[in-house]
Amino acid sequence: MDPIRNPYAPGAGQRPPELAGRDEQLRAFDVVLERVAHHRPERSLVLTGLRGVGKTVLLNALRSQAVRRGWGTGKLEARPDQRLRRPLAGALHQAVRELGHPQQDESDHLLGVLRAFAERDAADAKLRDRWSSGIDAPAVRGRADSGDIEIDLVELLSDLGGLAADTGKGVAVFVDEMQDLGPDDVSALCAACHEIGQVGLPVIVVGAGLPHLPAVLSASKSYSERLFSYQRIDRLTREEADRALTAPAQSEDATYDDDALAALYDATGGYPYFVQAYGKTVWDLAPRSPITAADVAVAAPEAERELAVGFFGSRYERATPGERDYLRAMADAASVLPDEATDPVGSVATADVAAHLGKKPQSLSPARDALLKKGLIYSGERGRIAFTVPHFGRYLRQQA
Repeated sequence: MDPIRNPYAPGAGQRPPELAGRDEQLRAFDVVLERVAHHRPERSLVLTGLRGVGKTVLLNALRSQAVRRGWGTGKLEARPDQRLRRPLAGALHQAVRELGHPQQDESDHLLGVLRAFAERDAADAKLRDRWSSGIDAPAVRGRADSGDIEIDLVELLSDLGGLAADTGKGVAVFVDEMQDLGPDDVSALCAACHEIGQVGLPVIVVGAGLPHLPAVLSASKSYSERLFSYQRIDRLTREEADRALTAPAQSEDATYDDDALAALYDATGGYPYFVQAYGKTVWDLAPRSPITAADVAVAAPEAERELAVGFFGSRYERATPGERDYLRAMADAASVLPDEATDPVGSVATADVAAHLGKKPQSLSPARDALLKKGLIYSGERGRIAFTVPHFGRYLRQQA
């Protein structure tokens, strides 16, 4: 097969040629945009799922829907070592520019408030002088610059919502890796969403994060369970995975036989990133169309090697030797569980991991906490942990 015509896209956050299995979320978001634009009450949205299920791709697709409707949009990626003010200011700066308010002085005033909000992050005057927000308007003092992130964010989004309401459109803020926001920032974002929802302003937040994100939000504000619409993004069904493979191939006059599609689903488990990675490798190595199960068997080792380096290995390398021991113990503990003791996410009890290592659970807390902060594992419920990456346990056992 001609590698130049290879249609698959296994890049991080890169939209595949066929966005299979996400039609329901796209349709639902169209309804949200229409309702908000018509001043109907609607909740902000939170997407959750493991790594590799396409949360970032879907987040970008939802943003494109908002842009097509003339909304102002901005996107940021949360990081554990960064506070919210500056990246949010950058995202909202773009949203104001996209919104295109007909009265320039109104936009300039809001940008001045936004600049004051951003600059309030630098308590040190020397640091503030060296940092530029990129906002041309002069800072407007006395609004959204108190230093209390919750007060300031409520004021800022309220002003932004008023500006959007003047245009008959709305503003959508997209936050990737939302679980990495600090506690104060999570609390402030929930409070701001609560306030703008109560007064009916056309501003929504669309967040994406790991499966424990709802617990992070709930721990911050108890009402967050009613504040957001939660949608779990999971692996593709067999039919959806087949469509993700066959639709791009058909555009290049190529096909798969049924046995090849079955073999690919067994290998990928329906996880979108794996579907793209295997599809790309199989295409490059298959001699001709139709692609067969024999072609998949030949390509599978190469696909696994690439995943071992780029997808699994890069994450494994971030762990210290002690943390790697913990990860391997998780994989081994999960592998010996009877089927009736396993759950859909493959979690294991922290006590079982400790028993496998022959140590007390308390002595392993530093390693567990470090892995949680690095985003390699997560805790969906007290006393249990799981990998954030699908098939990671299988990778670790193969490495051993």
